[in-house]
Amino acid sequence: MNIIDEINKEQLDRLVAERPVPVFAPGDTIRVNVKVVEGTRERVQAFEGVCIARGGAGIQESFTVRKISYGEGVERVFPVYSPNIASIDVIRRGDVRRAKLYYLRGRQGKSARIAEKTDGFAAKVTAEEKREAKAEKAARDAKTREAKQAKVDAAAADK
Repeated sequence: MNIIDEINKEQLDRLVAERPVPVFAPGDTIRVNVKVVEGTRERVQAFEGVCIARGGAGIQESFTVRKISYGEGVERVFPVYSPNIASIDVIRRGDVRRAKLYYLRGRQGKSARIAEKTDGFAAKVTAEEKREAKAEKAARDAKTREAKQAKVDAAAADK
């Protein structure tokens, strides 16, 4: 591995530690929460649509999301590891047989629908997500219990 690959891998590991990226593929409906700067204020705006393509590899990886807004098709390309992305949420998993869904550009209505994936892959991912959420909740509960116990101990020490 050359120096550039090593640096890219280090940066990728750092970025994934800060903001984990969920598993998603073309055909999935996703919500991308994007940081928008307006003057001095910063807010988060959601862009929800179907992922129609993923491209690149490593730190340069990107994905394209397509949505219909007021009857017009709108596509946006996001770098996966961009600091402007607050979070990526998978809304539903799509069952498609292609890696690029550019054919959706010429379709509208019922012919542009994508079937939902119901096989074990989606169930595995959601089970993993449930385990992670349960572990996070347990950690939060433990912190809350410790904080309450600290308050009780402080009150007992004052008496």
